[in-house]
Amino acid sequence: MRVLLVEDDAILGAAVRDQIAADGQSVDWVQRLDAAADAMRGAAYDLVLLDLMLPDGRGIGFLKTLRSRGDVTPVIILTALDQISDRIDGLNAGADDYLVKPFDLAELSARIGAVARRYNGNPNPIISHGDLQIDLAARSIHRGGKPVPLTAREWALFEAFLSRPGQLLSKAQLEDKLYAFDAEIESNTIEVHVSRIRKKLGNTIITTERGLGYRLGAA
Repeated sequence: MRVLLVEDDAILGAAVRDQIAADGQSVDWVQRLDAAADAMRGAAYDLVLLDLMLPDGRGIGFLKTLRSRGDVTPVIILTALDQISDRIDGLNAGADDYLVKPFDLAELSARIGAVARRYNGNPNPIISHGDLQIDLAARSIHRGGKPVPLTAREWALFEAFLSRPGQLLSKAQLEDKLYAFDAEIESNTIEVHVSRIRKKLGNTIITTERGLGYRLGAA
């Protein structure tokens, strides 16, 4: 999952960024609304974490603009505004969740997972695919009852397939899930990681449509 963090507090922003990365997600961090708008024009995000008080404006207006143009990207508000009226305004503007500062980072991770699962149409964090048992909340996989470790990049790619079962994902779409990780993306990066996932989870877990992309294999 690729997350856009919009937060101007340097200490909190760094802590949230590190938490998301530790959870195996990719994250882009910006500190202004204009930078957030530029980021969303240039990339497809799975989730936005939005502060309400930014140096160049109010996050609530940014959120209303997103929703008015039909953008349904999930948004979780992170703010120090703790009045009931503030929560109501945020939810009515189109937020999917509202978290008041200071908050526990583990709770943030849980809320991110819950919102992502709702949007993917599967609120249950435990799913089965063939002989795989997948815990989306814990980001763990068991194959035939035995744990199978995935790297952060491998999980990011596999999660992309799980969230769009049956859909064809292009190489460019998959590369987009990895751009926020530090290591450089080379021309064969997707092929390498898909090959590693197949070795761990089975040769048919991801199918290739030559020249078009990849899709999750049948269970």
